[in-house]
Amino acid sequence: MAENTFDLVVIGSGPAGYVAAARAARLGGRVALVEKDDLGGTCLNRGCIPTKTLIHGVSVLSTVVEAASWGVVCDRPTLDMAALHAKKDAVVTGLAQGVAKLLSASGVTVFQGLGQVPAPETVTVSAPDGQRRLTARNILLSLGARPAMPPIPGLNLPGVVTSDALLAATDIPESLAIIGGGVIGMEFACLYAGLGTRITVIEAAAHILPSVDEELQKRLIPLWKRRGVTVERGAAVTEIVKQDDRLAVRYKGRTGPAETVCRRVLSAVGRLPMPTEGVVTVPGLEREGPFVAVDAGMRTSLPGIYAAGDLVPGPMLAHVASAEGLVAAENALGGSAVMDYDAIPACIYTAPEIAGVGLTEDAARRRGLHVRIGHSSYGTNGRAQTLGEPFGLVKLVADADDGRLLGAHLFGAQASELVAEATLAVKNRLTVRQLAQTVHSHPSLSETLAEAAQGLLDEQSRVA
Repeated sequence: MAENTFDLVVIGSGPAGYVAAARAARLGGRVALVEKDDLGGTCLNRGCIPTKTLIHGVSVLSTVVEAASWGVVCDRPTLDMAALHAKKDAVVTGLAQGVAKLLSASGVTVFQGLGQVPAPETVTVSAPDGQRRLTARNILLSLGARPAMPPIPGLNLPGVVTSDALLAATDIPESLAIIGGGVIGMEFACLYAGLGTRITVIEAAAHILPSVDEELQKRLIPLWKRRGVTVERGAAVTEIVKQDDRLAVRYKGRTGPAETVCRRVLSAVGRLPMPTEGVVTVPGLEREGPFVAVDAGMRTSLPGIYAAGDLVPGPMLAHVASAEGLVAAENALGGSAVMDYDAIPACIYTAPEIAGVGLTEDAARRRGLHVRIGHSSYGTNGRAQTLGEPFGLVKLVADADDGRLLGAHLFGAQASELVAEATLAVKNRLTVRQLAQTVHSHPSLSETLAEAAQGLLDEQSRVA
C-alpha cells in the first residue's frame, strides 16, 4: 500500500473522530486522522471536560463552606479562579495527551491541518508547511458543531459572550444573564450561582431543558431560585443595549416587556453543525436540515463517505458521537453495524445533577402507551443523608401492561452515575420486577432505583 493510501481517513478528532480512528486501526485498517485544531475536539477542549472541572471546583468550595456542619472547622474559604482555571487546563492537557497516546498506540497516522474532500476517495491536508494529498478508500466526516448565534440586536456588544469565551474568563461577574435554558445555559447558571453571581436565565420556550421530564423541571426551578438562579420562561429576547458600564437585556415576557441589567451576557441558545461547504466539494452530499443525512450505518449519500457526531441528526452528546463513530469505523472496514438510539442516557451537570434515559412520562403517553409511574426520594435514602445530599428524586416510567421499564429520570447527587443502571435496564427491556428484585448494596444511592421499582410493584399489587 502506498504511503499516503489509507483504508479510512477521519476528518475531525472529537469524540466521534478519534474513537472511530482508533477502532478502525484496531480492526486492521490503515487509518489517518486529520485535525486542524486541538486533538479531542469541542468536548475535550471547550465543552464537557473543562466545564465539569470548573463545576467540580465550585462543588469543592461548597463542601468547604459547609464543613463546619460536619465538625470540620477552618478559615472562611475563598476561590482563586486563576488557580481553578490552571487546574482545568491541566486536566484538559492531560486528557489530550491521552488521546494522542491512544491514537499512536493504535497505529493511527495524525495529520495537523485543514482536511478537505475535493474528489472521491481523496482528502487534502492544508497546513502551514504545505499541502498533502491522501488517497482514502473510506472517509469519515466528524467536523463537530459551533455555537448558534441568534439575530438579536446587540449580540455583538462587548461583554456578550459564548460558552467558549466564558470558559476562558477568570473573573467572577456579580450578575450574569443567560439567553437560553438548555443544557449549556443551565450548567453555567448553576456554576456561577455557586460562585455568588446573580443569575437570570431567559428562555423563549415554555419549558427549560426540553429533554428533561416535566415533573423534574417543576421541582428543580424553585430549588435553583433559592440558590440565586431566576428562570424566565416564554420570554423572547428583543435586544441587548449598553447601559453605563452594564448590559440591559430586554425581552418580551409572559406579562409583557421586561429587562434585566447585568455585567455579562452569555448566549447559549444551542449549537449548530459545522458547515461542510468548503470541506466537501464533491457534489451530491444530501442534507437533513442543517445536518448531513446518514443511514443507520452512518453512511452518507456519497459512496465511501460516512458522517458522525454533531454533524448528523440525533442527540448532540459526546457519548452518542463516540457510538456513531464506532458504527462508522466498523462499516468502513467491511462490517454491518447499525446505530441504536433507543437507550441513550443524557446527563446535565447542574446542582443537583440531572440524568435520564428512555421515555419521559409525557412522551410515553403521547405514544398512546398505558404507563405506571414510580417515585423514590433522596430524602429517605440512607446514603443521601450520610452525604448531606437529601435533595433528589428518582422517577421510573413503566409499561402498565408488561411491566417493562420505559424510562428513568433522576435529579440528585451522582445522578450521572446512577443512570447507567437504568440505561442497562431500558436497553435490555428489563421489567421493574427484575430491577426491584436485584439486590442493591446498603447504604447506597442506587437503592433509590430499587425503591422506586418496588413502589411500582406494591402499587400494582394493590390495584390487582
